[in-house]
Amino acid sequence: MRISIFISFVILTLSSCSEYQKVLKAEDIAPKFKLGEELYDAGKFDKANRLFAQIVPNYRGKPQAEKLMYLYADSFYKMKDYYVSGYQFERFASSYPNSEKLEEASFLSAKSYYMLSPVYTKDQTETKEAIEKLQNFINLFPESQYLVEANKLVKELEFKLEQKAFSIAKQYNHISDYPASIKSFENFIFEFPGSSLREDAMFYKLDSAYKLAINSVEYKKEERLKDAKSNLDAFKKYFVNSKYMEEVNNMMEEIDNELQQFSS
Repeated sequence: MRISIFISFVILTLSSCSEYQKVLKAEDIAPKFKLGEELYDAGKFDKANRLFAQIVPNYRGKPQAEKLMYLYADSFYKMKDYYVSGYQFERFASSYPNSEKLEEASFLSAKSYYMLSPVYTKDQTETKEAIEKLQNFINLFPESQYLVEANKLVKELEFKLEQKAFSIAKQYNHISDYPASIKSFENFIFEFPGSSLREDAMFYKLDSAYKLAINSVEYKKEERLKDAKSNLDAFKKYFVNSKYMEEVNNMMEEIDNELQQFSS
């Protein structure tokens, strides 16, 4: 019984492959569209895509073109070829501005760019582009059913930019380039005022100012100690119950001790 079922399955598979190859090599475009749609519905997006790619130019200007172009773009998305799906969905939206699929295509185009965003440790050019695409979608479709997801994706991408900027500033601190670290954290705090990393950023800015002052040449030391003290006071004002408070208090004690020599 099992052998007969296996044989039937093999025959059916070979028959299906034979039909696909036959249609793929044929000149007639209608069977390609029909079989491509069937394969798409069956989740065989790579095979459907190959058929669609052959006939897209032939359907330009025809009534079926709108449906074909959507399926073609979506097959790339389903295959996780987001570079091409982003472009093809944009092309669809531009070609069919009155389509009932316009909103969905516009969202999937923007989401394709989101999917291309790399981890925060890498260059974030594509992340910035994805934010721009998603924001354009939000502006164009403020009542969209995809609005909640679009806003969520934007927040995720913006947090990557925060992580990137924070990691660069922290790296300066790590390699003891304290002036660069202070400046980078100042920029971070200005650019991302509502960041969840704000406490960490202000602490490491303080830490950099403190280390710069303590290790400073004598003629610059007093000024830098006062600057570190100012950073310390600001940190304690905004983060009364900070996880860094023990370290901050230790810094405060040393800064105050160092400043005493200048007051006398």
